[in-house]
Amino acid sequence: MASATKKNIDMINGPLLKKLIVFSVPLILSGVLQLLFNAADVVVVGQFAGTESLAGVGSTGSLVNLITNLTIGLAVGANVVMARAIGAQSREKASKIVHTSVIVAVAGGVIVALIGYFMSATFLTLMKTDPEVIDKATLYLEIYFLGSPASVLYNFGASLLRAKGDTKRPLYFLIIAGVINVVLNLFFVIVLNMDVAGVAVATVISQAVSAVLVVICLIKDKDYCKMSFRKLRVHGKEFIEILRVGLPAGVYSSLFSLSNVIIQSAVNGFGKAVMAGNSAGSNLEGFVYISMNAFYNAAITFTGQNYGARKYERIKRVFLDCLLLVTVVGAVLGVVFLLFSRFLSSLYSPDPEVINYSITRLKVDLPLYFTCGVMEVLVGVLRGMGYSIVPMIISFLGACVFRIVWVFTVFETWHFLWVLYVSYPVSWILTSAAHFLTYVVSYKKVMKKAACAQLNSQTAANGVSDFTDGDFMETQPVNQENDKTCTQPIMDSCESLSVPLCDVNSASENPFSEEEPSLGHNERENFPDGENPSKEDARQAG
Repeated sequence: MASATKKNIDMINGPLLKKLIVFSVPLILSGVLQLLFNAADVVVVGQFAGTESLAGVGSTGSLVNLITNLTIGLAVGANVVMARAIGAQSREKASKIVHTSVIVAVAGGVIVALIGYFMSATFLTLMKTDPEVIDKATLYLEIYFLGSPASVLYNFGASLLRAKGDTKRPLYFLIIAGVINVVLNLFFVIVLNMDVAGVAVATVISQAVSAVLVVICLIKDKDYCKMSFRKLRVHGKEFIEILRVGLPAGVYSSLFSLSNVIIQSAVNGFGKAVMAGNSAGSNLEGFVYISMNAFYNAAITFTGQNYGARKYERIKRVFLDCLLLVTVVGAVLGVVFLLFSRFLSSLYSPDPEVINYSITRLKVDLPLYFTCGVMEVLVGVLRGMGYSIVPMIISFLGACVFRIVWVFTVFETWHFLWVLYVSYPVSWILTSAAHFLTYVVSYKKVMKKAACAQLNSQTAANGVSDFTDGDFMETQPVNQENDKTCTQPIMDSCESLSVPLCDVNSASENPFSEEEPSLGHNERENFPDGENPSKEDARQAG
């Protein structure tokens, strides 16, 4: 138990800033390494197979994210409900979440593999992929998607470990798998001349390695994340809780990917040189995004644990600290990558035309890329409290719908590549503003209801009022003022908004007990009054 404790971070007590950094740094390293290994696919084919192969592999990124992000979003749901269970110190609940998550991961991965394998050619055709590269792109995708069960399983396992503050072991697993990926890339492409098929096979093998490592880790875990093959089954209540958070989170990520697919389709119309340059620029942006995404995961996990422990006042601190960190990291990395854009782009292709098109994208996106990180942190805090529907709707309107409208109106009027790219920063700013307003309203109402619930529990303890479980049934109100300002209005608003804090039990009670519904899981609209992802591999989410 001691060793397990050392791997975990106490998220519900003490100062937050240092703990957020300690939690996030391994996530940043994990994400960067994962992108480096993924970028190895692009770099190897760009340097040793040519522009055509680079365009073929590069044109698949947005489509891959579109198909896989739904299942990866479910991993976010697993992270949130696990963090709450840990915050509430419910080991039985945590065990059910672990075993349910493993089954959901494997099943989801198989579904993704089937859709990706059989529909790749159709999707690429709909995206107006250049006929010169579509065969290679299709071959790459068909092989790549065969590794989906392993990829999804790793993301679920890593999310469970991160829920208790263990971000180091997922990093170690990625290092091992990534090194294998790079070595096999070089061997298959240079030695065996397998072209795009080689990098796809290397990716599948490395994904399988990472999945095996995370499963072994869960089996050997002595803490909340202990897994046993004999206990593998889907627990209905936990499955629904994961879906309530994870499904909207997955849809949220997929919406961004859908808008990126639309933009990729527009890019494809400019020819293979632009496709290759866009691929290089997108990969470089991914390093900035994944670094910011670490604070999104931190926001989810820290908020989830404090929400489960009913330490609502710490949620605001989590938000402010994550907002500060993501802004600094995003702004600094954006400037650095922009200053070295030509050199970095040349790593993907020696073709000057490809390099220039890559720089075109970076000049438009990087100066304001930190706003994408701000948007993600806001969503992370909301998801940590268990609410994903409203963020999903906002993201749908602010990212997907807005970008699609932009492509068919503004871009059609001014048919320039840079005009197409401008849709990204504009959508980040608009969506961030909407998410911020949602957070402000939600947090205020959560705190108000928490204060009133505490007051009601205190009066009940004094024998002045009596309530049934979760119901505001007044018998002897303390005074008319308390009755008007707290009890009845709270009951009415809770019933109308389905707010999870419609509960007058003391803060010390376990919200994850079998007798009482867990906080945040009885909402119908998932809007208390406040989407991952990680990708995990959500490098194209912005």
